[in-house]
Amino acid sequence: MKKILVANRGEIALRIMKTARNMGITTVAIYSEADRNAPHVKFADEAICVGPPPSNESYLLGEKIIQIAKDLNVDAIHPGYGFLSENAKFAESVEKNGLIFIGPKSHAIRIMGSKLAAKDAVKDYNIPMVPGTEDAISDVNKAREISKEIGFPILIKASAGGGGKGMRIVEKAEELEEQMKRAISEAESAFGDGSVFIEKYVTSPRHIEIQVLADTFGNTVHLFERECSIQRRHQKVVEEAPSSVLTPELRNRMGEAAVNVAKACDYVGAGTVEFLLDDEHNFYFLEMNTRLQVEHPVTEMITGLDLVAQQIKIANGEKLAFTQEDLKIKGHAVELRVYAEDSLENFMPSVGKLETYRPPSGANIRVDDGFTEGMQVPIQYDPMLSKLITYGKTRNEAIQSMLEAIAHYEVEGVSTTLPFGKFVFEHEAFKSGNFDTNFVKKYWSEEKINDLNKAEAKVAALFALQQYRKDSEKLRLPKTSKY
Repeated sequence: MKKILVANRGEIALRIMKTARNMGITTVAIYSEADRNAPHVKFADEAICVGPPPSNESYLLGEKIIQIAKDLNVDAIHPGYGFLSENAKFAESVEKNGLIFIGPKSHAIRIMGSKLAAKDAVKDYNIPMVPGTEDAISDVNKAREISKEIGFPILIKASAGGGGKGMRIVEKAEELEEQMKRAISEAESAFGDGSVFIEKYVTSPRHIEIQVLADTFGNTVHLFERECSIQRRHQKVVEEAPSSVLTPELRNRMGEAAVNVAKACDYVGAGTVEFLLDDEHNFYFLEMNTRLQVEHPVTEMITGLDLVAQQIKIANGEKLAFTQEDLKIKGHAVELRVYAEDSLENFMPSVGKLETYRPPSGANIRVDDGFTEGMQVPIQYDPMLSKLITYGKTRNEAIQSMLEAIAHYEVEGVSTTLPFGKFVFEHEAFKSGNFDTNFVKKYWSEEKINDLNKAEAKVAALFALQQYRKDSEKLRLPKTSKY
């Protein structure tokens, strides 16, 4: 493999290209007109514009991207995450055109792309499941019967869903019909597939995911877990590895379950198996993401492995160079997704020019980003500016490094989730490890952060006054004696 086209943009495109360059592989960037001056475009060896800013006129044009790859004699395509990364048809078309798709085979993407098909695929492996329907459901009366059987609250979920779309929590029977209609409508709009199913709603779960790697020689390993319970609107915001609540025994059981899920669909490459963990430490299979995850850096930090390099090697037909027994957890890592969002206005996107953009640097700090000072934050794409990752020998060290990194992250021109991150990492519930996916609902409010900002401003003002008095004392001229 000598030349790779990265079918993505922003921080993940740049991150993939850096690894490719380290491996001596030439890279091709694609970009929309909105990303003409983006760092990933400048970093690549070659760059081709694929269309106007809207994704469906640029980054989602699978056949056009494949044709560009063929015209430029590219060997392989890396899809990153989002866009075409979990599109089975695209992966299949890449293969049919004689190119290598750096990811799983299309059949694995297809199976795991449907939550119902995924459940059916793993049922012979004794993977724990949340009680619920095995098939898609649209009949409200049947849904009532099932809900009564498993008990409220229940969760209506889109089979083809993700990112919280097509998902509704139903607390009581009277709400069921209306919430089903909304979930089906949202699923059809977002995914072109209105299939929904019902699960028992686990009220205080933790979101734990296991990273897996599988080669073409039948070897599958897990790279331990990531804790992804701090979420807003069902979207992860803070991640860490390892989790603060898993015992070695539970970690092994969940790791084995994840490996079995991968084997159930003949998985190849890097993937993530997601689980819910209830307050009694029972775990349930949720879904499998057949791509690189946004939060993969925390796993890299605690294992010392470059997951993109592993993806490329596996796609190139190489055997895993290590076994499960070789893998060990070293230290702790935490990650904050820095979004251009106003956390004081219900996390609404904040679009504008990055008048100031100076990310922190130093030992145990990693910033994966795709922006530079002076760039415009485009409205057409996900508003994530960067991923801020810190490492420590212990969890406390990693958290302290994160707080210092947040303090030194300078952004002006747009609002960001940095204040929210500071709130999370300073909160006693997070520091103690006693939290779940309801953290934001339980603890976060705009009033609290405003109160904290006022308190900090008051302390800063008092400090400035004290410093002014000290400086004034130093500058005061000494009295002269009369002789």
